[in-house]
Amino acid sequence: MRKAEIFRSVSWFPSSACRDLLRILASALLLLLVCAISVDAQEEKPEAKRWLAGAYSFSDELGGFKIRAIGGTGTREDPIVIEEELVSASPVTMVIRTTKPIRPFDFSGKYANGFIHLKLIIWNGSEQAWIEVEFELQEILGQPSLFGDGLSFDQRRTDSKNIYSDSFADFSRDFEPYDRLLYRNGKVDPRRSASFGFLISDYTPKRQFYLVQDPRIPST
Repeated sequence: MRKAEIFRSVSWFPSSACRDLLRILASALLLLLVCAISVDAQEEKPEAKRWLAGAYSFSDELGGFKIRAIGGTGTREDPIVIEEELVSASPVTMVIRTTKPIRPFDFSGKYANGFIHLKLIIWNGSEQAWIEVEFELQEILGQPSLFGDGLSFDQRRTDSKNIYSDSFADFSRDFEPYDRLLYRNGKVDPRRSASFGFLISDYTPKRQFYLVQDPRIPST
């Protein structure tokens, strides 16, 4: 009787091969669970909204600011007007993409022709006043725009009437190796807005490029 009881108690313990199989199955189940959670997280993540106007889309997907509204077609008479809010005094980047076929210098409205008259209404959502605001165009994210890429703030005109602001009296442009436009001699207080108008020209239009927006605060 005692031998039978001992045999039964010993038989409950799995062999070494069984233990190895159980460990493999447990690892496989854990891996499947992790993959399922990852897929669910990706499905739940909302896709960044692309705001459409004219032949282009505009996105705040890189963070740091929010686009509130958009309208217009991008011509001189009907510029694309974008209302947005910057939540700090740090640089932010807008992603601009074509939504229509590219045909340089075609002004029929059916194509992305490389010219965008743009007006930005920017709200200061930070707690600090801005004394300058700089914009920079980039064909490749994080890299300066060069002369050969054709992208600029209307670089071929030296006395551009397309550049203006309701809050800054002066502006200056820097070319090579950057395409930068600096508004100065003005101020934007917290929870106030300022408008900025300019022409983006691209003589070799790209499917996607970037507009960096950099508000400046007083140095301490």
